[in-house]
Parts: sequence; C-alpha cells; structure tokens
Amino acid sequence: MFKYLVCVIITISAFGNCQDDDGPYRGKLIGKLNSYHHQVSGDVYAVDEFTLLLIDFSYDGNGADTFFWSGAANRPGPQGFIVPDEYNKTNVLERYFNKDFTLTLPDKKKITEIKWFAIYDLWSQNTFGDVYIPEEFEPPAVQKISQLSGKLNGVRSENVEIVDSKTIRLVDFFYDGQGKDVYFWVGVGPQPSSKGNKVPNEYGYLDSLRQYKGETITLTLPGDMTIFNIDWFSVFDLETSQNLGSIIIPDGLNVPPSLVKVIPHKASLPNCLQLHKDFRVSWEIFGPAVTFEMAGQVKEDEYIAFGLSGAPDKSQMMGADVAVAYIDGLQGHVDDYNITALSPCVKVLGQYKGVCKDEMVGGQNNNQLHTASRVNGVNIITFRRSLISSDAGDKEVPTDTEAYIVWAIGRLDDNKEPAFHDIYPKSNIKVAFNSSEPINNCFAFTSNQEVVLEPWERGQIFDRTIRTFNAYIGPSAGKKGYQTIAGQPATSLSWYINGYLAPEIWLRRGLTYAFKVKGGNNPHSAEYYHPLVITDEPHGGFDKLTDDAQSNVRVLAGVEYSRRGRPRPTAAGPLCLAKHRESADRRLDDTFITFKKYNRSLIYMCEEGQAATLEITPNTSWPDVVYYNSFTQANMGWRIRIVDSYTRSHGYSVNHATSLFVILALFTTAFTQLMR
Repeated sequence: MFKYLVCVIITISAFGNCQDDDGPYRGKLIGKLNSYHHQVSGDVYAVDEFTLLLIDFSYDGNGADTFFWSGAANRPGPQGFIVPDEYNKTNVLERYFNKDFTLTLPDKKKITEIKWFAIYDLWSQNTFGDVYIPEEFEPPAVQKISQLSGKLNGVRSENVEIVDSKTIRLVDFFYDGQGKDVYFWVGVGPQPSSKGNKVPNEYGYLDSLRQYKGETITLTLPGDMTIFNIDWFSVFDLETSQNLGSIIIPDGLNVPPSLVKVIPHKASLPNCLQLHKDFRVSWEIFGPAVTFEMAGQVKEDEYIAFGLSGAPDKSQMMGADVAVAYIDGLQGHVDDYNITALSPCVKVLGQYKGVCKDEMVGGQNNNQLHTASRVNGVNIITFRRSLISSDAGDKEVPTDTEAYIVWAIGRLDDNKEPAFHDIYPKSNIKVAFNSSEPINNCFAFTSNQEVVLEPWERGQIFDRTIRTFNAYIGPSAGKKGYQTIAGQPATSLSWYINGYLAPEIWLRRGLTYAFKVKGGNNPHSAEYYHPLVITDEPHGGFDKLTDDAQSNVRVLAGVEYSRRGRPRPTAAGPLCLAKHRESADRRLDDTFITFKKYNRSLIYMCEEGQAATLEITPNTSWPDVVYYNSFTQANMGWRIRIVDSYTRSHGYSVNHATSLFVILALFTTAFTQLMR
C-alpha cells in the first residue's frame, strides 16, 4: 500500500526510476541537459545499458557541424564519438522542438563506459549542451526476483524475471491445470486476495489456466498497468479464493520502460466485457432491443465475431447465433450468421449447412449497423438487434438470466467470408446482459511488437519414382501451417499428401499418376465430404461457385457432368482423418518447432473401405501449374507443377542435394591430388 510513497521518495532522491502520475515510466533519469548555446534543452533518461531517451529535446539547428556526442574523457571535447540520431544516421543535426526519441550508443558501447552526453559542434569545438553520467550509475536492466512457489497444484518456477515495466517472465513454470477457476492475478496490498486483476496469459487469453510443464512464458500486464502499480503476482483460484503460488514485487525496481504501446479506448456503452486482450464487447439494453459495440485490435483482413451459444449450458459454436463484423475499406459490415456445422457454408443435398449467413438459410440479417471505424488498428463496430426476433435462426437475448456466449477472431477469405478462426476461447463464458449493476472489466488495448513466427519447412514431393499419392485430410494447423504454406486463409481441414501438409507436387507430362483419395464419401456431411479435384485455379470449392464462375475454371480431373450439365465428383473415398488428441489445444499448434513433431502429436481415424482412385496423365495441354483441392470447400490443397522433364533447375531439395554432391566430389579430387 506504500508503493506510491516509496516511489515518490526514490524519485526525489538522485536519479529515481519510478512511474509517477504526470506521465508514463521512461526509465532511469540521468538529468536535465545543461544549456549553453542554441537553445538546447531537454531531459535525458537511460532506457537500458545501451539506450538513451531524450524527452522534450530542443535545439535551434544553427550550429555549423553539430552532432550528438559522447565520450569517456572528463569533459566534452574532441576526444569523443558521434552518437547516431533517432534514425541511426550520423548527419549534422537539424532543428528540434520539444521532441521525444531514443538514441542507441554505437558499437555496443554501454552507458557505464561513458562520462557525459553532449550536443557538440566539431567545427567550433563548442559544447551547446551536456549532461554528466553520475558515478556508479546503474542503467535499467532485467531484474531477477524470487521464485514462484506454492503448496497447491504443483505451482512453482525458477526466479521470476521483471523484463520491463509491463513484462513478467516466468522461467520453468509448472502448474498441474487441476484448479477450479485459475488465473494469473495481480493486485495491491500485503498479500494476494480476491481483490485483484486478471493478467492475460502468454497468448492474450483470459481463460482459466491450462497445464504448464516447465515452460518459460512471457506475460504483459493489461492496459496501462505497470509493475509499479502492483504489490504482488499470483496464480489464484477465484472459485475457491486460494492463492496457489505468489511472489511479492519489490519496490523501486530499476527496469527498462516497456515498448508496449497502450491504445486507450473507452466503451460508449455502460456494460463492457473483456474477452481477450485484443477483443471486447460492450452493450446496453433499451426497450425491446440491445445495442452492442464490438472493438477488436485486428488486421485489416480479419474479422471479429460474437454471439449467443448454441447450447443452454455451455459455450458452444455449433448452433450459435453469431454477428461477424469487419471493415472493408471505409465500409463497415456486421453480418448475421447461423452455425449448423463446423465448416464453411456448403450446400449439402440442396441445403446450405455450416457457418452460413442467415440469408442463405432462409432468414435475414437482423443486425442494424450504426457506426464503424478503424482507429489505431482497432476496429470499432456498433450495431443494434432485437432481444426477440421472428427469425428462426436468431436466439433470444435473455434479460432475466445469464446466457452463455461465444466469440472468435479470424481471417476473411477472398469472398469476405469468415475463414477458420485463429483465436477463440476454450472455457465457458456466461454473461448477465440485464445486470442490475453495470458490468465492466475492460482495459486499454496494448500493442506489442509482432513476433514473426519461423514457418515450418514447406512440404515438397519431387521424386520421379513416385507414381502413387495417398490423400487424406487433417487439421490445417496454426499460422505455421496451411495459411503460411499456401498464403491463403485456412479452413479447419487441409489435404495431407503422403504424410505432408498441403505439399507442392512435381509431375512429369506423359506419365500416369494415381491419387488414392480418402477425404470422406458421405454427401450428407458438411464437414467431412471432400472429393479431390484438380483445376487451374488455386482455391477449390468448385461446387460452391456460381455457374458463371465455374465456366471460367478448367477442371482437369475429378469431375464429370450429368445429362443436365451439373458437375459431380468422381473421387470421393472413405474418410481418413488426422486430428488432435482429446486433451490437446489446437490454439497451441504454433508451439511445435517442426511439422514432423506436430504430425506425431495427431491421431488417425480411418473408415474401412477402398480408397477412391483419381488417375491422371498430364499432357501438353495442361498448364505448367495446376492445383489439387476439395470439390466442396475452398483452400484445402495446393500446387502441382507440371514439367516436361526432371532437371536440376526443378525442385530445391534435388538441386540442393546435387550441388552438395558436386562440391564434395570436387573437394575430394583436389585433396587427392594435393596429397600426391
């Protein structure tokens, strides 16, 4: 409770490092610039051991040959070095007026290795302004504090690291996952209690915690909260009000300021529920209608979805009534969807099933769009709907009891339809829409520097001896999977060919090949009916296309036509499905380092029966690039390259191996001659 008082005392003393009420935490103050000439002014902070932060820096730009300058001599002079500007350039300084920016010392020099920082003119050898580094100055750095230890549910870790003012790293963290309603939890006071705040997990979710087995995870404090606002960090069970393990956060930690950008957004409606660090929904009931505001920090080609569960006793996508919102350019959309199968919307024996717009299944869009805007990367869409609708596909918004809800974030496909979601909850979520007191647990959005995932190695079948390909279906995996391989939004399933996820295949003209297809042969199934087709367009889903669109696609194999000219598939075999184990979490697919390890985690279920055979003989009329896909759904397959002959210029793996062989042979010959 005395953290703020301690913070003030440290700040008043020399070179304090606390966050105050006047603005964000900036690091450790070195001092104000001493101003001698040319209106130099500003404050200088140490961000870390290599980086300086200048706040409200001004300089009139009238020096002849002026630079940021630093050195280890007793005072500024010719014996120093240029510090590159905020753009990492060593140009002569131009005019600055109350500007904030960071400077990085060159050649990995450290702040502890210099004695001063100056604005210095080399031509006149005059110092226009300077600040001296105090003796025994300690720049901000990652701080290791105590271990996380508890007596319940196996909670423990190595020394917890405070990475910066908003980031906590748990090293070698264990938790058995058996708690009732367990979260990362922070607050103020002498010890953990139920009065605190949730901290999103390492993926931004606010779900009850999963099992952890010695993992190192990084957590970001939500909204504008910093390490200086809290006294403790806990793994806390809200249902039982038990602290499963905790640490006390020391006062006055000398850590770097966070690079996380805080994006404030105040909900326009009285009730607000934070669903994920990047997604919130707020609402207000007035008369026979409810107004919703959906706000999501998403990319321009992504959607946010929220709605009423398809089951009365849990959060369930199947049967749900969902609003899917996105912004296309300047135009906002909030479409009414009905989920009758966990697949894209497909026609099954003349009826549409899957994730379908209400208009496709005999209903109508009852979401009335009010406003739509995109600000600082956040889509904000407000719409109104009736509490009770006459549309059979719409669920009633209850006002006298709690309701289970569902939500998701995913990419839009080429038709602006929701592709399979990447982000969604695993736990059940209940909401009292007509609560007597407003509900509000929302916090500001935070934007971290996006981590670029190392994609799995793309599968490639380049083997002139292979004439038969086994085709079955399996999960499309996360961002390392199908969407990276094909560069297209993924559905839940993809083709697996000879054990590879959507590989690129190389075939030679004039040779005959056979695809043994096991993608499901039950046309009553919206999810598991996938005859194989080969066409000249990359997306597939030929059956979903309009007659005009079908006429523009060249079908090379897998489709025949009825007497009435209607297409029907010829290669539909029994289902062979790779899928996640019951205990697995699909949201963790990207944690697998390689596809081989991911593939080993799956289990396989195959129906009895002979595979359907799709036999092809590419000839000179075939394009150089064709595509294998599903007849019923788009974006499940990938590319086939048709070549006249296999040469070293085709296929990386063969070419690479041949090159290595040639280099090794040349080296061996040269070495033998040298030894003679």
